[in-house]
Amino acid sequence: MRGYFAVGAEGLSKRMNLGTLMRSAHAFGASFFFTVDADQKLRKAPPSDTSKSPGHLPVFTWDSVYTMDLPKGCQLVGIELTDEAIDLPSFGHPLQAAYVLGPERGSLSPEMLARCDHVVKIPTKFCINVAMAGAIVMYDRHRAMGRYADRSITAGAPKIERPRHVSGGPVMRTGRKVPGT
Repeated sequence: MRGYFAVGAEGLSKRMNLGTLMRSAHAFGASFFFTVDADQKLRKAPPSDTSKSPGHLPVFTWDSVYTMDLPKGCQLVGIELTDEAIDLPSFGHPLQAAYVLGPERGSLSPEMLARCDHVVKIPTKFCINVAMAGAIVMYDRHRAMGRYADRSITAGAPKIERPRHVSGGPVMRTGRKVPGT
């Protein structure tokens, strides 16, 4: 899979949700994890992060939206249930993305929404658990950006194998092709 992604949450207050979200981020191959304005007791991985993700991916804790320091070119994608948000199944994931979810009993702050390049919603009837929402978004990214065979239109496995990766010969900065390729 090309590019990278990160997952984080604003205003988290429950240790179990943090740990589960961190574990899912690690499982789906996130490049880093972050919190913004999280409760002070959530400054380290809780026991529910059974994969011990901080040993495998960096964890950033920012005090506010204004102190967030994402990598250059990284697009911030807010996950929020609003009328204006893009439905997740229709969303084109950026190559470089940081997905931010809101707190357990609230929404992303107006400041965070203003900073987002995109706002996406999971098409559910009502809000779901923050850790579950994060896992759904990461699965959707993995499914959309991975090299998988097209989904079968009938029940069962796809009838066509996934396409093999094909790469061309080396390209020189001058635009000339390398002899023999």
